[in-house]
Amino acid sequence: MTAPEIQQEIDRTRERLGETVDELAAKADVKARTQAKAAEMKAKAQGKAAEMKAKATEVSGQVRRSPVVQRRWPVAAAAAASIVLVGSLLAWRRRKT
Repeated sequence: MTAPEIQQEIDRTRERLGETVDELAAKADVKARTQAKAAEMKAKAQGKAAEMKAKATEVSGQVRRSPVVQRRWPVAAAAAASIVLVGSLLAWRRRKT
């Protein structure tokens, strides 16, 4: 090997060693790794929450359009009106006595 070849081999070895040291330093930086993992988990949770919200909106729309719900709405309104009427009559009767 000639002197220039040896120098090139030394330079390549230094470069690989520098890359290895950088990789080891990144692995040793627990705080940065923890923050990166936390950011990843947060993004994943936000994505899942958005997915669940969209699904809930879809299901809610289906329920509202459901014939069963639409038929029960007048019954529920009549029941609520009856309760208010009976309550009012009882309150009026107690005030009168």
